[in-house]
Amino acid sequence: MPEAGNSQKATVAVLFAAGAAMLAAADAVIVRALQGAVHPFVIGFFRAFFGAAVLLPFILVRPTVLRSTYPLRQHAVRAGFKLLAMVAFFAAFSWGPLADVTAIAFTSPIFLVLGAALTLGERPGAAMIAAVTIGFVGALVVIGPSGKGISLAIALALTGAVLQSAIQLILKSMSKGDRTATLVVWNLLLTVPIAFLFALPFWTTPGPREMGLLALQGVVGAACMAMMTHAFSLAPATIVAPVDFLRLPLVALGGFALFGEHIALTTLFGGGLICCAALVAARSGKTTSA
Repeated sequence: MPEAGNSQKATVAVLFAAGAAMLAAADAVIVRALQGAVHPFVIGFFRAFFGAAVLLPFILVRPTVLRSTYPLRQHAVRAGFKLLAMVAFFAAFSWGPLADVTAIAFTSPIFLVLGAALTLGERPGAAMIAAVTIGFVGALVVIGPSGKGISLAIALALTGAVLQSAIQLILKSMSKGDRTATLVVWNLLLTVPIAFLFALPFWTTPGPREMGLLALQGVVGAACMAMMTHAFSLAPATIVAPVDFLRLPLVALGGFALFGEHIALTTLFGGGLICCAALVAARSGKTTSA
C-alpha cells in the first residue's frame, strides 16, 4: 500500500511538473514578444508584482498561509536566488535563440545532482561522472556553432541553470516544513521589494502592450511556480526535474510559429545529449547516496 501511494504521488508530481514546463515555455515566448523593450530587471519586478497581485485575495481570505516554520531570511535568500535566475533567463531569451537558450537551461538537473552530492555527501559514481561529461559535450555542441552575438545569452543561460539548481535544492528542503501555498506566497511577496530595488537603475515605464504582456507573464509565472513547487513536495527532485525537458520542443515550436526561428540540427543533437545526461545524472543521484 505505501508503495502504491508513493507511485500515485509520483504520477501526480510528473503531471504538475509537465504543466509547469508548458507554462515555462509560454513564459519564454512572452519575454521574446517583449522584443527587448523592457529591461530584464524591470520584467522581473512586474512578474513578481502581478503574480503577488493575483495571490493577494487568497492571502486576505486565508492569512494563515503566511505561517512558516522557517525564518524570513531563509525565504528572502530563496527569493533573491529566484530573481537572479529569472533575470538571467529573461536576458538570455531576449538576446539569443529560444531553442539554444532552453537547451542550455536543461543543464540545471545536472547541476542539481552535483549540488546534492556536495551538500548531502553523496559519492559521485561512474554514472554521474559520465552524465556530467555527456552534458558538457552537449553544451559545447549547442554553443559551438552559435553566432558572435549569442555567447552572452548562452553564458546567462548557464548562470540561470546553476542558480535554478540551487533554488531546487533549497525548495526541496523547505517543502518538508512548509506547504506549497506558503512557499509560493512568501517567494512572491519578498521578490517584489527585492526586484524593485534592482530594477530602479534601469527603470522605464512599459507601454500598454508591454504592460499587458507583463501582466500575463505574472499570472503564468505564479501558476508555474505553484505547480512546480507542489510537484517537488510530492516526489523526489530526481523524478520531477527531468520532466522539464518538455520545454524544449514547446519553446522551439513557439519560436518557429511566432518568430520564424529555425532549430539547428546541432541544437537538437546537443539538447538531446544534455537531456540524456540529466536523466542519467538524476538516476545516479537517486541511487548513489553516501
